[in-house]
Amino acid sequence: MATLYDTLGVHVHATDEEIKRAYRKAAMKWHPDRNSGAEEVARATFQEIKDAYAILSDAAQRKVYDSVYSEQMRGWEAQRARQQKAQAEREAAAHAADEAAYAEMVSLAMRFADDGHNRDVLFGVLLGRRCEARRAAQIADSVSALQASRREAEKAELAAEAAAKAAEVPDVAASTQAAAVNDDAARRGTPGNHGYHGNPGKREEHASDAHPAGVMSGLWFQFLNGLRF
Repeated sequence: MATLYDTLGVHVHATDEEIKRAYRKAAMKWHPDRNSGAEEVARATFQEIKDAYAILSDAAQRKVYDSVYSEQMRGWEAQRARQQKAQAEREAAAHAADEAAYAEMVSLAMRFADDGHNRDVLFGVLLGRRCEARRAAQIADSVSALQASRREAEKAELAAEAAAKAAEVPDVAASTQAAAVNDDAARRGTPGNHGYHGNPGKREEHASDAHPAGVMSGLWFQFLNGLRF
């Protein structure tokens, strides 16, 4: 909203001297004799400058203008505030509706992707729901990439589980084999069995076999010695 002050190019608190200098400068710039070829525009602008100076250079008229102008400005500001608020509300509602529509399209694409459909099918489904082509392509690409990433993650997880199970099998076999060896050793009484204390019967048998031989050897030695004497 242009004011008389704007016409002269001064602020609302300009002094009389500032208003006079601004008027002379503007009048010289827009005088019709100085704007050859644009006389009509210059003449209209020059007249506006003269009218603005006539009011602002008169203290009484300037006071009335300032009073009226202030009231008009308050009304204009209030009207502009209402318009801005209404515009903000419309934009917020439009943004919310757009986000809701976008979320609906993404959800639709996810359902079809979960059923195993590829990117082109998703794109076609979205177009069929009157989704804008660029947005449909963007959603189809994003959902397809996400689905592919999920499948790769699931494959990696299954492979890791299989590898872990395969790693557990040799350990179980080794444990089973060790247990079998210990059981066999226990039955046979062989070393390696932690409860092994030898075969008492065999030890006693060996001791009894060895003892008479030792006795006979001693007697034979004494007999030979007796012959010498």
